[in-house]
Amino acid sequence: MKIANMVGDRFKERPSDCVVDSHAFSVRGGYVKYVANGIYSLYPPMRRITKKIENIIREEMDAIDGQEVLFPVALPGSLWEESGRFESVGDELLRFKDRSGSQMVLGMTHEEAAVQLVREYGQTYTKYPFMIYQIQTKFRDEARPRAGLIRVREFTMKDAYSFHLTQEDLERYYDICYKAYNRIFQRAGVPEVIAVKSDSGMMGGSVSHEYMLLADAGEDSIVICTDCGYRANMEAAENKVDNSEYKGMEDLEKVHTPNEKTIEEVTSFLGVPVEKSCKAVMYQKNMTDEFVVVFLRGDYEVNETKLTNYLGEEIHPAEVNDESGLVAGFTGPYNLDAKCTVVYDASLDGIESLVCGANETDYHYKGLNIKRDIGDVEYVDVSKIKTGGVCPVCGKKTITVKRGIEVGNIFQLGTKYTKTMGMKYTDADGTEKNPIMGCYGIGVGRLAASVCEARHDDNGPIWPITIAPWQVHLCCMRVDKEDCKNAADELYDKLQKAGVEVIYDDRDVRAGAMFADADLLGVPVRVVVGPKALANGEIELSSRDKTIKKNIPVDTAVEEIKAVIDEMFAEIYSKVEE
Repeated sequence: MKIANMVGDRFKERPSDCVVDSHAFSVRGGYVKYVANGIYSLYPPMRRITKKIENIIREEMDAIDGQEVLFPVALPGSLWEESGRFESVGDELLRFKDRSGSQMVLGMTHEEAAVQLVREYGQTYTKYPFMIYQIQTKFRDEARPRAGLIRVREFTMKDAYSFHLTQEDLERYYDICYKAYNRIFQRAGVPEVIAVKSDSGMMGGSVSHEYMLLADAGEDSIVICTDCGYRANMEAAENKVDNSEYKGMEDLEKVHTPNEKTIEEVTSFLGVPVEKSCKAVMYQKNMTDEFVVVFLRGDYEVNETKLTNYLGEEIHPAEVNDESGLVAGFTGPYNLDAKCTVVYDASLDGIESLVCGANETDYHYKGLNIKRDIGDVEYVDVSKIKTGGVCPVCGKKTITVKRGIEVGNIFQLGTKYTKTMGMKYTDADGTEKNPIMGCYGIGVGRLAASVCEARHDDNGPIWPITIAPWQVHLCCMRVDKEDCKNAADELYDKLQKAGVEVIYDDRDVRAGAMFADADLLGVPVRVVVGPKALANGEIELSSRDKTIKKNIPVDTAVEEIKAVIDEMFAEIYSKVEE
């Protein structure tokens, strides 16, 4: 490919709406074109990258006996009604009616389609186990798409679905997929991707893991124990709180706290550590608008995923009115006279004297002892763990919280979909049973953007050789000089015949503009044909990551370039698990 003929432009200025580097480079480097909010077209460089990622995924899925299929993008709403998700999933699911008035959806995930495809096939135990997968366009109507391809509405995803007779067999295969995913990310050039325990969310199931690339641009919070290696998504991390130092009972005392509403204001006003306070966070249930009041230690935040899972229904922040019986800024558990669900977070357990709201404007209580003043309550974990917290595995205060980008996920679904959708098989003993499912997803475009987020400098991406749009970027510095142009043209022809993927810049432009474009394209190996080196029978070979820079003879250039490419592949594959 010659740059002069390649569709898409590159430019110097960073777009003002690009909040992360990978998005900025994708736009500046001619990788993507904005179409609508969260929807992009891909220019040739990005399509070449995503095709290579897809090929890596296919090879790894085929190696674990996956069978590639293809589901429709547009699906009848009746399939989602069978599973119960047509109503339970929120606005992220795009619903519409076709010309005959039938309800349709755009697939944001394809569990229903997978069951529908194989439920007749899998009617006898002799068919199991098996795994099917696809690489397909999906649509998720995200409320806040951002960061280019990292969070979009339309995206390409590999999703796989395995079917088993027993939980033990699912766990066996789950481990196989777990390791295959490690290899995929290692081959894509990001071996630092980690697997963390996660919340299953709308997917259901009992066990799930997310694959996270640690990056400041990430939207997810990852909980890591620096001592024992425990890792979990913030949504799934258990928050164990040590309140052993907050002992000593006091008398309950009502105090005047004029205009002091926030927990920080109140504790400062009363001279009490924020750790000895009980704050109220209020929600309403989506279906009924019933109020939910969560009481937790003042220095912690509610984990809304945990709270939703505990309540068994969706919630939203409360709109407190006069009829609610709640006093915003002054709500507390003692003498609370309001029709609401009360939840006590485990972060309060063990504190013997608390500051809390008095359910009266401008008043708080000091010395609240929950057991003495309220009675026995159920403590549940609905708060977010934080840096310096107690590790739920090793018990040490060695928790750190980092940002991460989710690049893949795997779930043990159980019989959530096969049972609701009536998929059954006849076992060896003649009984009918529902097969057990696992599912495994990777976002292709998101992975490409995430690699860019992890592998770039101030000038552009530094693509790993395994997924780079081309392997070699050939620059002819003086197209107006016949010997220089002829040497570059000849090398271009030889590299292509040798099976090397090469992008060739033979434009009559300034060296600065040529190298700026090369940086934005991020091709791992750069070869420069210029008159000064050529006078000595040499050309310049360098790497995009600046670890290599040398002159090589023109006569042996193809062999030496291929050797560098081979070394780059070997470096990546040295980090790939067996």
